[in-house]
Amino acid sequence: MIPDRRVHFVSLGCPKNRVDAEHMLAILGVKGWQVVDEAERAEAIVVNTCAFIDESKEESVDAILEMAELKDSGRCKALVVSGCLAQRYADQLAEEMPEVDYFLGTAEYAKISEVLERAAGMPRRIVSDPDFVATSAVPRVNSMPRHTAYLKIAEGCSNKCAFCIIPTLRGLQNSRGIDDLVVEATRLANSGVRELILVAQDLTAYGVDLPGRPKLHELVEELAQIDGLAWIRLMYAYPRNIKEPLLELMRDHPKVLPYLDMPIQHIDGAMLKRMKRATHPDKIRSILHRLKEEVPGLTMRTTFIVGYPGETDEEFQALYDFVQEMEFQRVGVFRYSQEEGTPSASLPDQIAEKVKAERQARIMELQAGIHRRHNEALVGQTIEVLVDGVSEETELLLQGRSVSQAPEIDGITYINDGWANPGDLVRLRIEEVHDYDLVGGIEDVVIPAAMFEYSKGLEILG
Repeated sequence: MIPDRRVHFVSLGCPKNRVDAEHMLAILGVKGWQVVDEAERAEAIVVNTCAFIDESKEESVDAILEMAELKDSGRCKALVVSGCLAQRYADQLAEEMPEVDYFLGTAEYAKISEVLERAAGMPRRIVSDPDFVATSAVPRVNSMPRHTAYLKIAEGCSNKCAFCIIPTLRGLQNSRGIDDLVVEATRLANSGVRELILVAQDLTAYGVDLPGRPKLHELVEELAQIDGLAWIRLMYAYPRNIKEPLLELMRDHPKVLPYLDMPIQHIDGAMLKRMKRATHPDKIRSILHRLKEEVPGLTMRTTFIVGYPGETDEEFQALYDFVQEMEFQRVGVFRYSQEEGTPSASLPDQIAEKVKAERQARIMELQAGIHRRHNEALVGQTIEVLVDGVSEETELLLQGRSVSQAPEIDGITYINDGWANPGDLVRLRIEEVHDYDLVGGIEDVVIPAAMFEYSKGLEILG
């Protein structure tokens, strides 16, 4: 057992991985561990890794090596590597990184306390089949700004996309029950959360694996009844038909934001077939047109992959033209990553990295102009903004996010006139725009955070 209980966390990757780290933080907090921001002060360090694509793996390895140096020069007594990289490469990493004491797979992070409490008696590699999803009974600390939190409604993915390693790392679709999710969401709301962001590997597959096959809209309806919540945002929806009740909620319910993240990946029919996306260009267009028609003002976020094996100039041009045609409000572009263990890794006609980078840059340049035009249309309008606090750029400004801005990926709204507290919902008149950011002054506070009695400070939920 480590005598001094100070732990430092490094968590990488997606919001779903972040939720896992939040559970580990809380589990250790229950056992009396103190989280410290400075790794040099920690007796134990946990690196929660990502292994989705090559860039993610490189970032994870770099973080591990950086923290490992503190075992020689600092007071660190235990270095733990958790998450997707540990799930996928525990045996290889154990040989190449003797400085790492423990590897915890994606289904084992709840054992973090056991690892550190009984350091001498635990196996070095704790990796099993990835079939675990946390429930509301597992404690959690919200590491986001107090008024925003992610709610992981399912784990794993049962789609068979040829490029994706997620089912190997996280298992098949494993949804949580509505009642259990309502318990956790209520707890978050009582702690001060105003914006609840629903995440999963495949949001639109929610409930297909549960008795009675509950639907996503049924869950959202229940969550929208929770006092204190003001915004409910939907992320990571597979491009399949969406039930009418969910569209009605996004269109009509004041808490359910007209915002949807739906990774499309490509639009060329031959490419979609090679990717094993189980969809068709006509179906994708039909879904998108239906969303636009039935949810006016919808912010549509999507992601694409360029440089997939065999992608021809004509197939890429079809994707480029599609982005120009649809004028999405938000677009991300990934360069294809050749992941061993996936069907696409062994395909012929792998694309050169230089070509991938050029294609990525072309679409992002196109999208920057589209995004700028969307922003320019807001000048002079009054929009609702959730205040995050003092700007990270200067203490002279506040910053927040509009309905169309998810945390960390969609830009920032800067507030140059008026004052509000973190968690306040305000009406903001847009005066100036940039490629991705907005600037404006407060006209009035819609709902002050102080309207609700919230507990103070960082607390363990559960």
